Amino acid sequence: MTVKGVTQTLSASHIPVLISSLISTASPISGTWIDGTFGAGGYTKYLLNAGADRVIGIDRDPSVFDMSTDWKSEFGDRLRLVQDTFSNLDKTTEQADGVVLDIGVSSMQIDQAERGFSFQKDGPLDMRMSGAGSTAAHLINSASEEKIADILFYFGEERASRRIAKMIVERRNERPFERTLDLVSVIQKCLPRSKPGQAHPATRSFQALRIAVNSEYNQLAEGLSAAERVLCLGGVLAVVTFHSIEDRIVKRFFQSRSGSKAGSRYAPLVEDVDAQFILKSRKPIRASEEEIALNPRSRSAKLRIGWRTSAGLTPIDVKTLGVPELPNRISP
Repeated sequence: MTVKGVTQTLSASHIPVLISSLISTASPISGTWIDGTFGAGGYTKYLLNAGADRVIGIDRDPSVFDMSTDWKSEFGDRLRLVQDTFSNLDKTTEQADGVVLDIGVSSMQIDQAERGFSFQKDGPLDMRMSGAGSTAAHLINSASEEKIADILFYFGEERASRRIAKMIVERRNERPFERTLDLVSVIQKCLPRSKPGQAHPATRSFQALRIAVNSEYNQLAEGLSAAERVLCLGGVLAVVTFHSIEDRIVKRFFQSRSGSKAGSRYAPLVEDVDAQFILKSRKPIRASEEEIALNPRSRSAKLRIGWRTSAGLTPIDVKTLGVPELPNRISP
């Protein structure tokens, strides 16, 4: 797969999802871009080769920067790496011509069993992207049954959340959870065995715990707001999501910033405002069959792109964006 101005070939090890669509839609690529989810550097390399004068790569995971040692020198001072969350991306430069965000855990992190993201590999029940703060093990060993159920339901859309939470608490009373596959075995007892082609029974629960540990939904809302602040007139915001809740947040952000009314049964109708972004299409860009064949991960990906106008800033309303919030209960 190739795009104009890019000579790299997509490899099986790390394929930047929807990169061809991003570059062709956002062309011409120039000026300063921020890659808010640096990871293995896939988007950064393509942006630099496509014409970006400079890319600032941000990641909350300090370990990813070691993997760029072999290639980052070829770009010299055109590449700057920053360890931080993308919710702070507007603090890295005065203005940017483009921001790209690839939301969710990377395949690189999932493949590292010691990080605890995978429900298919045994490792410590960690799930911290930055390596700091409380782990997933601490969460499920200390939170109330009600809170665990709420996390699984609101963050992972797991319909069997209460059954799973009850089993987790019963098991931890015997001994605490420490390993990923230990938790997987409990979840599997609560759900029917998956049929060929269906998702693993632990998929939604692991997703929910990861999101809770890393405050991912709030980070996304804050990151979108930070991108709005940092982008210059005509600057591009490109966001790739992989599941419905993330896409809903991004979709409503662009709706609320495109000068049109936005509302639903979950969010109140908002009045017309000056557009902070111009949308050439309200529908997301999806991967082609060719890309899906090369990279199955791209099957669920959606790319949404907006162009910054000169309109002033407005506060983010997380309820309007549909950011899931846990019920305010008395129990811890």
